[in-house]
Amino acid sequence: MAKQREQLETLSEIRTLMERSSRFTALSGLSVSCAGVLALIGAALAYAYHSAMVEGGATLYNLDLTAHNQTFYLLLALVVFVAAVGLSILFIVRKARRQGLPVWNITAREALLHLAIPLLAGAVFCVILLLQNMHALVAPSALMFYGLGLVNASKFTLPELRYLGLAELGLGLLAAALLGNALIFWSIGFGVFHIVYGSYMYYKYER
Repeated sequence: MAKQREQLETLSEIRTLMERSSRFTALSGLSVSCAGVLALIGAALAYAYHSAMVEGGATLYNLDLTAHNQTFYLLLALVVFVAAVGLSILFIVRKARRQGLPVWNITAREALLHLAIPLLAGAVFCVILLLQNMHALVAPSALMFYGLGLVNASKFTLPELRYLGLAELGLGLLAAALLGNALIFWSIGFGVFHIVYGSYMYYKYER
């Protein structure tokens, strides 16, 4: 019985080592949740800005991009994105050091590459939409390409990331069917979904 227990423990250790070598497991749930909080703060700032610009006040359903306000929204999105990436790197490095995991290896590069390709394609597509004055399609497109990127990268990191990607993709399709609700869908996709997913991952893997 003792020998069988030792064999099972050895197999478990081998499996853990194989998973560490084939998947990037340093992704931090806290970093994902913080990105969601930053997204909600950005959405609140966008709403406050638009409320000040629109006579009679704004609603959550009329925050569409126009020529005079898209520069502000794009700069706000860029600031939120850079802050989220910076915090993510900080949390990932901290988690990797605490668990003795490599921060930058072949698996991490593959995960980043498979995430970056759909994101870059989506960014270019969204710019094209803006140039063509098709502002209402920017939010759905961003959510869908982001979801595709997460599904693509999930093969090289935690498998639960696939479900977040599928949720983002489905939300993007719903946003395309209900145009004119950009801020609501962005807040849910980049804010609420990230907070829920990050909290789940933290309690499952990091506590």
